[in-house]
Amino acid sequence: MIDMHAHWKPAEVADALRARDREPRIARDANGAEVLKSRMGEEPLATAFDDVAFHLNRMDRQGVEISVLSLLGTFCWIESQPLEISGPLCRRVNDRLSAICQEHPGRFAAFAALPLVDLNAAAAELDRVMALPGMIGTQIPGNFFLTKDDAVAAAPLLEAANRHSAVLFIHHGPRPGDAFPKVAGGIDNARRRNGTLDMQASLSSVMVTLCLTDVLAPYPNVTVQVHNLGGNIPYEVERMDHRSILDTPAEELPSSRIRKAKIYVDCNSFGPRAIEAAVSLYGAERIVCGTDGSAFGVDWTRKALEEARISEDERRKILSGNAAEMLARVRAAAGQRKAA
Repeated sequence: MIDMHAHWKPAEVADALRARDREPRIARDANGAEVLKSRMGEEPLATAFDDVAFHLNRMDRQGVEISVLSLLGTFCWIESQPLEISGPLCRRVNDRLSAICQEHPGRFAAFAALPLVDLNAAAAELDRVMALPGMIGTQIPGNFFLTKDDAVAAAPLLEAANRHSAVLFIHHGPRPGDAFPKVAGGIDNARRRNGTLDMQASLSSVMVTLCLTDVLAPYPNVTVQVHNLGGNIPYEVERMDHRSILDTPAEELPSSRIRKAKIYVDCNSFGPRAIEAAVSLYGAERIVCGTDGSAFGVDWTRKALEEARISEDERRKILSGNAAEMLARVRAAAGQRKAA
C-alpha cells in the first residue's frame, strides 16, 4: 500500500503551542502534567506528537510501503497565524518533514504546510520546499475551492504548483478567517454533523468546482487529489445527470465531465460499496489509498478493498499503482528542473 493521506502531528510546534492562550494549546492538567488541549479534549504530551520509529514499525506491520505525510487538522492552525508567526512555523515543519524523508529513503514523502494568510508568501514557500527532498506538493484547505471565484483567488498557489508539477492535496478545512467548524460542539451529534455531513457536502462542492468549471485549465501540470472519494459525488451524480438533462439538455452530462477531469480521490474512511460506486464513476485509475495515518485506517481501507466487487487489477491500482505513478511524475519533473 502507498498511503497518500497520512496525517502527521509535528513536535516542532510545541513551543508555539505553549505560548497560545486558546485551543489548541499546551497547558497543565490538575496534576501539573503538560497536556495538549484541543476541541477534541485533552491528550498527554507524551502521545500528542508523532514518532517516526513508531510510525515506521506500524507501516512495516501493516504492509504500508510509503506514507505521504501531511499536517493533521488540529495542527493546521499554524497556517492561519500572522505571517511573522506562520512563516517560520511552516518552514520549521516543512524542513523536518523533508528530513524525515531523507532519513528513511523510499518510505516517506510529504505535503508542505504553507502560511495561508498571504498567498504570495505561501507560493514562495511552495517554491522553496519543492526543491527539498521528499516534498511532492502541499495540502490545501477545501474552502479555497468551494466555488470558481474562491479557486480563482487562489491563483498564486495554483501557479506555483503548476511551475513544479506539484500535487495539491485538497482536504476539508477553512481558509484563514473562515468560521469553523460549522456545527458547535454543544449541538446534538456535532461530530457526525461536522465530520461526515458537512465534510462530505463541502468536498462535493470542491469537486463541482474542479470538474465542472475550467478553473484548472491554465494549470495543466498540477495533479489534484481530493480526499474521502471527493465527497458524495459518486452517489449523487445520477441525480446531477438527471437535472442536467432537464435543465440544460445541450450541456455535456456531469458524469462525463467528472470522468474526463482526471482528479484523483482517495478512499479514506469508506467501505466496499462506496469504493465500487467511485470506480464506476471516476475509474479505478483515479483512486488512491488514504488512511488518515492511523492503524485503524489501514485496517479499514484494506478490508474495504478486499470486499469491494472490483477486479484484481483495479484493486492493485488503488492500493499502490496509481500513487506510484503520481509520485514518479513529481520526481521526474524535479529531476528535469535540477538538470536544467
